[in-house]
Amino acid sequence: MRTLEGQVAEAYVNDLENRGSRLDNVEPAARRIVEDVRRNKDAALLKYAREFDGLDSTQCIRVCDSEMKEAWKRAPLQLQSALKKAATNIRQFCEWQKPKAWTRSRNGISLGQLVRPLDSVGCYVPGGRFPLVSTLLMTVIPAQVAGVKDIRVVSPRPSSEVLAAAAMLGIREFYRVGGAQAIAALAYGTETIPRVDKIVGPGNLFVTAAKKLVAFDCAIDMLAGPTEVVIVSVKGNPAFISADLVAQAEHDPETLAVFITTSRKLASAVTNELQPAGRNEHSIAEQSFAARGAILIATSQEEAFDWANRIAPEHITIDKKNLPLVHNAGSVFIGDYSAQAAGDYASGPNHVLPTAGGARFRGGLSVTDFVKVISVQEVPLKSLQRLAPTIIGLAETEGLQAHADSIRVRCPNA
Repeated sequence: MRTLEGQVAEAYVNDLENRGSRLDNVEPAARRIVEDVRRNKDAALLKYAREFDGLDSTQCIRVCDSEMKEAWKRAPLQLQSALKKAATNIRQFCEWQKPKAWTRSRNGISLGQLVRPLDSVGCYVPGGRFPLVSTLLMTVIPAQVAGVKDIRVVSPRPSSEVLAAAAMLGIREFYRVGGAQAIAALAYGTETIPRVDKIVGPGNLFVTAAKKLVAFDCAIDMLAGPTEVVIVSVKGNPAFISADLVAQAEHDPETLAVFITTSRKLASAVTNELQPAGRNEHSIAEQSFAARGAILIATSQEEAFDWANRIAPEHITIDKKNLPLVHNAGSVFIGDYSAQAAGDYASGPNHVLPTAGGARFRGGLSVTDFVKVISVQEVPLKSLQRLAPTIIGLAETEGLQAHADSIRVRCPNA
């Protein structure tokens, strides 16, 4: 892991500010798959599911209820307990997050908002090396708390653990398909998979490219890329700091892992902790550190947080007193014992978070991603009469005479 300072560190941060989602290489192939599924529905979906998702001739794309229930029944008690506890914490956090309907009165006008759930959502749970039960919890539970009626889960080669978690959550629609083909099916619908209003959840570059391609036809949460971790500390525990860096770096060789400090002593201690003793030098974490990782030596606290906010990381760990200095981050972890893995699994906040600088304009997945906030107004005659000159004046300024006339017909003396 490189140690950088001065102009070299500044240049490194500049490069990270301009990092993109790196979809150019896969977007043409993803486009072909999306268009094929859009036109040919199940025929194309089945073709790609067999080619890319390992679907064999004995399997249906839709997972039957009995298979999910059997997976739950066979799940070890320890896993069942962990899933229940994590789900409880995530659900409680979502309940606290949920926006509320309200009504207020101003100048005799009744104003307010309704909160209505989306009708349907698609939750993407990655397959690959690990059974990501946590991603299932993080995408499905906020949708349930929001009140979404139809929740459709897609995942290539779903493990028994993921199916067990789906059974625990009461999922009725689970499809063993992934990649760009799954995103296209959710966005446009096929004979097997009905279309949805919104698609959420992380995935590989093909999944992300497909989400980008369908975004004008179906809402998406965000374009999530490789994991990112930034830690800013002057007096932190080097063993804890290195453990969080390694933990996030094991997700992907493209993980961005950055430690920022004003203390050369702490930087040296963290470097020593990160030595690959006891780890394979060719591990995913080691690849991440070599490719994108760095320790940055700042000259001041102000410079340290300027760098951190410009990077706008997915995860950031800081000291409590510095919370007001964080402006751009997907999720914030405070102090030595707020391990980032706690947020990945069970503390409550969502782990589906913005990457590639997306934290400049949004936070992580939440209940608000699954609802519509609809404004409501009721204007009685007396209030409209008082407001009429303002409305008419603005309408005529814009040259929209019919707008002005719609007020005059109600208030002839305006």
